[in-house]
Amino acid sequence: MATKKKVAKKPVAKKAAKAVVKKADKKEPFKNYVTRLKVGDAAPAFSGVDQDGKKISSTHYKGKKLIIFFYPEDDTQSCTQEACNLRDNYSLLKDMGFELIGVSEDGVEKHKKFETKYDLPYRLIADEDHAVINAFDVWGKKQFMGKIYDGLVRTSFIINEKNIITGIITRVLTKKHTQQILDVLQQSGK
Repeated sequence: MATKKKVAKKPVAKKAAKAVVKKADKKEPFKNYVTRLKVGDAAPAFSGVDQDGKKISSTHYKGKKLIIFFYPEDDTQSCTQEACNLRDNYSLLKDMGFELIGVSEDGVEKHKKFETKYDLPYRLIADEDHAVINAFDVWGKKQFMGKIYDGLVRTSFIINEKNIITGIITRVLTKKHTQQILDVLQQSGK
């Protein structure tokens, strides 16, 4: 008898769990985590190591305009599309006075391979300890291919020469990311 009860309980529990997930999806669609930082906030101080093993920090960019983009992983389809879109428009952003920095939790070696493979002209911070990721508050619940998990949420910050956040892009279109940046700049009048 004890065996029958165990067998009966397991299928019931699985059905109940699935039903709850489906119910939640229909009533309230899942929304990825969004940073608590806002336009007008001072950009957090940061420091790390780039793809060449060189130290990089916010103090190196004092008085400069900066775009920091956070992406989940080197050499994946969407991250590559975003990195290459920014690469292809790098001279335009530089002409506008912007420095560009990419950040993910990948290590120095993986960043170096990514930079070399796609000829990326900007620095990539290897943030394995999540110091920069946590400072910019871009780690949280997200959904990918129907699964919900904790991870780096793709987000970009536009920072002016006074270290003030003038734009935040939370719904990054990887193939059109530069255009999104330009649109935010135009809307903010910068």
